[in-house]
Amino acid sequence: MRIIRFRDRNGIVCYGEWIDTQSARLIEGEIWGGYRVTDRVVSVAKLLAPVCPPTILCIGLNYRFHAQETGATVPEYPVLFIKAANALNNPGDPIVIPAVAPNEVDYEGELAVVIGRPAKNVSRQDALSYVLGYTCANDVSARRWQKDRGGRQWCRGKSFDTFCPLGPCLVASEDIPQPNALRIKTVLNGTVMQDWTTEDMIFDVPTLISFLSQGTTLLPGTVILTGTPHGVGFTRTPPVFLRDGDTVTIEIERIGALTNPVVHET
Repeated sequence: MRIIRFRDRNGIVCYGEWIDTQSARLIEGEIWGGYRVTDRVVSVAKLLAPVCPPTILCIGLNYRFHAQETGATVPEYPVLFIKAANALNNPGDPIVIPAVAPNEVDYEGELAVVIGRPAKNVSRQDALSYVLGYTCANDVSARRWQKDRGGRQWCRGKSFDTFCPLGPCLVASEDIPQPNALRIKTVLNGTVMQDWTTEDMIFDVPTLISFLSQGTTLLPGTVILTGTPHGVGFTRTPPVFLRDGDTVTIEIERIGALTNPVVHET
């Protein structure tokens, strides 16, 4: 099932089972608990990010070839950073390049995992049972702020407004029984920049959930960005950074395509 979060014609935020770009079957109840898909078809006036997460947990250097292209050592444990809630962005809404970060903003196509029930100290074997579903993400990154200006912490360069587009839908976990067997692409202005598979993850999805839940409750709605494959802009010769007027799309097999235009802050 493909779940979307949207505003209807009255401006009310709803969840629904996606029919097409303009309509959905209304969902009643909480998607974190008991809910049902009704027969009522409603109009989609505005598509939103499929969840409004309490926390956005992100994993860096989690693809082998990406670690190689950056010259980094393959990590022994998952590399964790956090994106701020203000970074959340909707499908179709612009990625805004801030005035303080010109000529350095990069794309990162990623598989996002959405937790469906409280998860604490879970085993790797049970980890996928805590997943509500999966969606596409773009871990937009201001590289100089990530590397130099952020006090050697990645959060600042990853947390500018609009730097976490999610969508277009949430695909239920039962429809993706093996999240580490998905094709993932990033397309910039029609040119494929990243084209790989989630099989290349150093730490697979069950391992990440188990690791992150040790001593820490992952609340329903928590989003985990699982890392990006090779082909990011800053490793290219010459580097490729997002510019005003660009369009960037993240495509993941069995989920769909997340597209955002790019604009400079005014």
